[in-house]
Amino acid sequence: MRRVTVITCFTLFIFILAACADTTTSPSSTSNSTTETPATSIQTNSIPGIAGTGTFREYPLPQTNSGMMRPVIDHEGRIWFGEMGHNYLAVFDPATQTFRQVTPPHGQNGIMGLLVAPDDTIWFAEQYANYIGHYYPSTGKYQVYGLPTLTVPDPGDATRRLELPSAPNDIALDARGNVWFTELNADSLGRIDSHTGVVKQFPISRDRSVQKLNPYGTSVDPRGIVWFTEASGNHIGRLDPSTGKFSFFTMSGPTDPLMEIASDAHGALWITSFSGGLLLKLDSRTGKFTPYYIPHSGNESGGMYGLTISPGGEVWVTVTSDNMIARLDAVASHFILYRIPTVSSLPLGIVMGADHTLWFTESGKDKIGMLKP
Repeated sequence: MRRVTVITCFTLFIFILAACADTTTSPSSTSNSTTETPATSIQTNSIPGIAGTGTFREYPLPQTNSGMMRPVIDHEGRIWFGEMGHNYLAVFDPATQTFRQVTPPHGQNGIMGLLVAPDDTIWFAEQYANYIGHYYPSTGKYQVYGLPTLTVPDPGDATRRLELPSAPNDIALDARGNVWFTELNADSLGRIDSHTGVVKQFPISRDRSVQKLNPYGTSVDPRGIVWFTEASGNHIGRLDPSTGKFSFFTMSGPTDPLMEIASDAHGALWITSFSGGLLLKLDSRTGKFTPYYIPHSGNESGGMYGLTISPGGEVWVTVTSDNMIARLDAVASHFILYRIPTVSSLPLGIVMGADHTLWFTESGKDKIGMLKP
């Protein structure tokens, strides 16, 4: 019997909130090789938002019900993304304004995170099929790295056991060519040595747990430290690959489902939350959290999701609940807001091109969007 993961695609985000309301993580559940920082209190006042000016263009996909998540951009300016609704790995070429869709091997409609390697090959996490894929656009060939299957008690029937995928979700590359990824069900981080193909698991909890922590987003900072969010709690986790040691940074206050995470050039971490319009900054040296609450419609069941940082340090996010792209001006202490022309577009992932153009997925309307601020 196959059971889907707790957190999967955008159609299940409402269940993130329900899961977070019932799940807590205590310091005692962390690995033997961990440190835990004291909880940091944060205030919940929003900062102003001003309307920005820019040019939008939108490109409809060939089909509806695409189920797009996170885009990435290669060195030729092409936009790559997964289509969970059609089991495609897809690419959009702005130069020709054409889409191309390919079907990954043994795919099960589960492509979530992607990254572009320096050689313009594409790595991706196939959450349902339980593997990390490596696609070579020049040849059309794939390399697949399978992940462990978990056997757990069936919560609905004590006499049965379920088999679950590890459920890889987000994916990041370090300077040595290692591919790092979060595993939602396995409560672990994984690493693939791209030179040898060796896969290594890093369990986050001391007692191997399943579907308790929900490690979601991941990023590698300039020092090679691996960071990740836990969607089931207020933890930001850090793994030092040289020692295998985990550290955790914890916010106090209401539990917010933490989503994407990115490191800027100075090593600060930026994190989006899928409720309350919260963008977080974590100073990796001091452990201090700085919250930035965006003005929003008051829809507490939604918030920010996608996150990208420009080469110049600008922080851009998708405001999924309010159909906007936003940039934080931390110096002036306000957000600059860009409302997407198509209503209810459900913007999720976002990436910046070499010409400072922003590309984003409109999962609610099956479009690739472009913003030139």
